[in-house]
Amino acid sequence: MDLGLKDRVYIVTGGTRGLGLAAARELTSGGARVVVSGRSTHALAAAEAELGGPGQAVGVVADNADAGTPDRLITAAHQAFEGLDGVLISVGGPPTGTTDSIDDDQWRASFESGFLGAVRLSRAVAARLGEGGVIGFVLSTSVYEPIPGLVVSNALRPALAGYAKTLAGEVGPRGIRVVGLVPAHIGTDRTLELQSITGDAGTTAAGIPLRRLGTPEEFGRAAAFLLSPAAAYVTGAMVTIDGGTRASF
Repeated sequence: MDLGLKDRVYIVTGGTRGLGLAAARELTSGGARVVVSGRSTHALAAAEAELGGPGQAVGVVADNADAGTPDRLITAAHQAFEGLDGVLISVGGPPTGTTDSIDDDQWRASFESGFLGAVRLSRAVAARLGEGGVIGFVLSTSVYEPIPGLVVSNALRPALAGYAKTLAGEVGPRGIRVVGLVPAHIGTDRTLELQSITGDAGTTAAGIPLRRLGTPEEFGRAAAFLLSPAAAYVTGAMVTIDGGTRASF
């Protein structure tokens, strides 16, 4: 199936590893061009090379918490590829901890990067997109129910999902879509870290209806579809990618 990705231009934050890199791989394999951001120059250089080099991918050192990041990423897209069709906003997982162990500084840092940074970037991109543009947010199943030991995620992810749904209604009349990607139990370093910390049975194969962890490639393919013109009538949706673990409809 042709997703219509050829020559489209996307920004992918957190695009040097994990779910962000997996999504960038699938986008570029479909013919899209990407601007990937991350905080490590070395990791960005490796991602650029893997994704096809300067004609296909450009890396930008950037932190979502930095107020100047949206302008830098949008400018990079226009300078390198003369356009912008969408963004996938992915940030590193918030710190683990309980209500009595997360201090004010951790709350502030997580809010700046995981919530306000995502809002700021989506707002800037929305102002520059035309009809057919798309804004994607990588969220978490904490959108639906709290995850033990992840109080920061439990507080901020549902808030970001609410913002995304509101944004979808506001930019929809301009032909711009907004989607939330809700992964769980994908076999990344982050998942293995959480399994060791929370002891969540859902992170083991026995707790997943498909009886296995998902792969980053499977998440990436779902992300590429949702960001592509093939999903042109999907907006305001929170799409769960979790092997069937979520029990509710």
